[in-house]
Amino acid sequence: MDIVERPDPPSGLRRTLWRLPIHLYRLGLGRLLGSRVMLLIHVGRVSGKPRQAVIEVVERDGRGYVAASGFGPRADWYRNITKTPEVVLQVGGRTFPAVARLLPAEEGGEIMARYAPRHQAAARRLCAIMGFAVDGSVEDYLEVGRQIPFVRFVPQAMPAAAAAGARAGQRQAGH
Repeated sequence: MDIVERPDPPSGLRRTLWRLPIHLYRLGLGRLLGSRVMLLIHVGRVSGKPRQAVIEVVERDGRGYVAASGFGPRADWYRNITKTPEVVLQVGGRTFPAVARLLPAEEGGEIMARYAPRHQAAARRLCAIMGFAVDGSVEDYLEVGRQIPFVRFVPQAMPAAAAAGARAGQRQAGH
């Protein structure tokens, strides 16, 4: 694995294009994106206002949903959840609260090594976008996974009234 060039998080038109799936969620069409992506509703670390990002679910297990911050620790959503780990997720048609738990680098490596064989084309594209040149070996994916931050979102119980409020907040969030 070689680090070609670590990109900055998208800005300008690229940022607008990356954020297009948020509009599908706002229109109530998030389930069209399936269970491999999720809407993350989090609190801005400076503004304190609700923010949104659509991120890929890298792994789902009995402990929660795992995502990687492909743009590293500089990604806004990642910086926000490190300050306020209480979030709301929408995966498919389900909306629920969760708590973000940062994962150690070794665990990130193991997760990436499991992800790559299941989604070979996506793994290669993601590595390229993130600035890594990989040869497709398990060792390369282990190293990529150690280099990028992984987060496990652990679902929390939510009363029905709070779930309705979360959905309303999702529609109102501007970012």
